Amino acid sequence: MLTKRIIPCLDIKNGRTVKGINFLDLRDAGDPVELAKFYSENGADELVFLDISATEERRKTLADLVLKVAETINIPFTVGGGISSVEDVEILLNNGADKVSINSSAVKNPQLINDLASRFGSQCIVVAIDAKQIDGNWKVHLVGGKVPTELDLFEWAKEVEQRGAGEILFTSMNNDGTKNGFANEALSKLSTGLNIPIIASGGAGTMQHFTDAFVEGKADAALAASVFHFKEITISDLKNELQTQGIPVRIIT
Repeated sequence: MLTKRIIPCLDIKNGRTVKGINFLDLRDAGDPVELAKFYSENGADELVFLDISATEERRKTLADLVLKVAETINIPFTVGGGISSVEDVEILLNNGADKVSINSSAVKNPQLINDLASRFGSQCIVVAIDAKQIDGNWKVHLVGGKVPTELDLFEWAKEVEQRGAGEILFTSMNNDGTKNGFANEALSKLSTGLNIPIIASGGAGTMQHFTDAFVEGKADAALAASVFHFKEITISDLKNELQTQGIPVRIIT
C-alpha cells in the first residue's frame, strides 16, 4: 500500500521565506534552504515552495534557490509560482526541482499542461487548483484566490488529468487558514473521480484533521504551513499518530 505523504509548504518572496515561521533554533528562519534542511531531516516526505514575489528578477532568484535546495536535501520538492512556459520549467528542473506546480497559467492556457507533460513527463507536473464553495458549487479561483472564474472544480480537475497532469494540489479557500480541518467532502469526490494523486491543502489545525483528510477525504498527501512552521504539530508526532490510526506513513528510524 502506498504511504500517505506529509508536505510542509514554504512561501518564498525574493528568495526568502515569508508568512510566519517560528523556528527559534534556526540561525536564520527566513532562509528557505535552512528550513528545507530542517524539514528534510525531521520526517517530511516532500516540500513545496511557492514563490509569491512578483519581481522581474524572480526567475533568476528562484533558479538559484532551487539549485541550493537540491544540493541540501534528499527528499522530492516542488516549485510553483509564476510558471507559465516550457522554458520556465526547464530551468527549474535542470537546477534540481523534482516537480513544478502551475495554477493560473494552466487555466489561462490549458494547452500548457499538455506541452509540459509531453516534454517532461506527467510525473513532474502538478496542477494546483484553488477553489471556493459558493452556494453549494465549487468554483475555481485564480491569482492566489483573488479572481473568481466560472470553472467548476471537478470538471477542471478532470480536464487537468486528461491533459496529462500527474498530480493535483487542491486548496479549499473556505478552509484555508481556519484550522478547522480540510474540505473532506470535496477531497473525497476528487479522489474517487480521478486516477491521479490528490494533495489536500487548506485547513490543517490538529493531527485529527490529517487523519480525516486521509480517511474521509481519501487524499494521497496532505500539505500544511503554519501548524508546522509554528511547531504546533511536529511531523514525527503526526506520523506516529497516523500510524496508530492505521494510516501507512514513512517513518524515519
